[in-house]
Amino acid sequence: MDHGAHNMAARCSMHMLWNTQIIDTCVVFSQWHIRSNLQFFFSFLAIVALGMLYEYLRVFSRDFDKRIAVKLRIQNARRTPLTTSGWSSPKRHGDDTKKTGLLNGSRVTRKQGFAVPPLYRAMRAVLYGASVGLSFFLMLVFMTYNAYLIFAVILGAGAGHYILGDTIEPNGLADKGMACH
Repeated sequence: MDHGAHNMAARCSMHMLWNTQIIDTCVVFSQWHIRSNLQFFFSFLAIVALGMLYEYLRVFSRDFDKRIAVKLRIQNARRTPLTTSGWSSPKRHGDDTKKTGLLNGSRVTRKQGFAVPPLYRAMRAVLYGASVGLSFFLMLVFMTYNAYLIFAVILGAGAGHYILGDTIEPNGLADKGMACH
């Protein structure tokens, strides 16, 4: 009996429970099919690198925002500040008439900070999108429920934070840690 005509190709196995399976594990895509211990080792290293890349993107985005803020602060330093009364022009005494409209000198409530030019907004949006996309990808790796791959994500995030988190700002807000969004 010849069974050579049967194609017994290995298939991805998906577990919805905690597991430690190495062979026939698929990571996010069916094309990322692990068929050997060596492939698993390199996949583990790739996932650690992705976790570190996520941390790098997060730190780079924060530093990029700081550089933009400093540049905008310098550019806007020449603006006329508001008077102590909170009006953009001195209030005239004896003027009892109420004026409405945009040019009456009244203070308009708006967001704090500086308007970000379109080029910088686009660059910030690309960095944000890449960070969110990578975080969702790592979430999908986590959802393989494979203990080794989960450890790889955590190890990458921790190593990236250790390497890139060498300074702290005492008056700064706490950074958002690794999260899907």
